[in-house]
Amino acid sequence: MFTVVGIRFKKAGKIYYFDPGVLTLISGEHVIVETARGLEYGEVVIGPREVEEADIVAPLKPVHRKATLVDQEKVKDNQAKEKEAFKLCEQKIQTHGLPMNLVDVEYTFDVNKIIFYFTAEGRIDFRELVKDLAAVFRTRIELRQIGVRDEAKMVGGIGCCGRSLCCSTFLGDFEPVSIRMAKEQNLSLNPTKISGICGRLMCCLKYENDCYGSCCKKVSVPNIGREVVTTEGEGKLVAVNQAKKTATIKLAEGRTVDIPWEELVEKDGNGQ
Repeated sequence: MFTVVGIRFKKAGKIYYFDPGVLTLISGEHVIVETARGLEYGEVVIGPREVEEADIVAPLKPVHRKATLVDQEKVKDNQAKEKEAFKLCEQKIQTHGLPMNLVDVEYTFDVNKIIFYFTAEGRIDFRELVKDLAAVFRTRIELRQIGVRDEAKMVGGIGCCGRSLCCSTFLGDFEPVSIRMAKEQNLSLNPTKISGICGRLMCCLKYENDCYGSCCKKVSVPNIGREVVTTEGEGKLVAVNQAKKTATIKLAEGRTVDIPWEELVEKDGNGQ
């Protein structure tokens, strides 16, 4: 077992484990840690805990120290520089006529590298752009092409539910989402209704998928449109609520009723 703390470098970013050493750290504190990119400024989001060796990505790097007011001012200064670098890079992109969309700019804490995130339809030859940027900033330059889901995470926005995007507020990692999840939850398969602002399937389709999957395995329910017999009379199954484990039946006289799954019997006599 290893004692670790979970540290995040961006809002809703991935959580990484570090060795706290002799430091006493609590959630919410800011620290300076050693990473593959050098020293970085991050926030403790998981306090000290014991984890198995299998849960650690070796080597486990140490927390260098707690952040000071000077460190916080340096971060603010870097954020101001990022805005200036963003404007300058956009001008350079227009000058070179490159078909790419700049999304974000990130300075490392020690200003050892500047990372420019962009989206593009295909591969971009940005070698001349890198040379121009390096001549201006006189430090290491990295241009990193990202996907539309990563762009939505960085930019943020409001989803169709009226809330801030999950990916930009609390989701650390993207999980695979498939059209099968929408089918199992009896959702509309209209792409405009089950896609997020990034154009991909909504991340929230994954949230209840395990629950719906387990319900479907335990109970066999007639397909929508089948004729069934209920305690209320004969009718047609028009909808299924898997969360409540009920089915909506349209009776012969026109009214609809909600019936528990176990009370349904198909009209051909096969019990469900």
